[in-house]
Amino acid sequence: MAKPAREVPPPLELLCLRALWSIGEGTVKDVQRIVAETRPLAYTTIMTVLDRMVRKGKLARRKKARAFVYSPETSRDTMRRAALRELLDGYFDGSEEELILFLRGREPARATAPAGSRIDTVLL
Repeated sequence: MAKPAREVPPPLELLCLRALWSIGEGTVKDVQRIVAETRPLAYTTIMTVLDRMVRKGKLARRKKARAFVYSPETSRDTMRRAALRELLDGYFDGSEEELILFLRGREPARATAPAGSRIDTVLL
């Protein structure tokens, strides 16, 4: 059975999405210029990533003169919600309360955990 596609994009796609969110829409060259501030990548690499994101439905593409112009199909907040949902489902059994307890430095009461056991998060 095929694994369902993740809503949260991998790091390189997210880097390109962040570039497009900052400018609204842009060409491969525009995205490459912004991405190069943190990670210098070849024009063809950015072009391939953007094309893959169009096929996945994460970006829209239209022709303008001799270049394609790309724009995000999803908002930053929508992506944040999807990432948070993935975090909750994967690490907190879908429980917002457990996440809040974790962020406050408290452990939720669990029947399966031995009394007094706690993971030290300082090294994580």
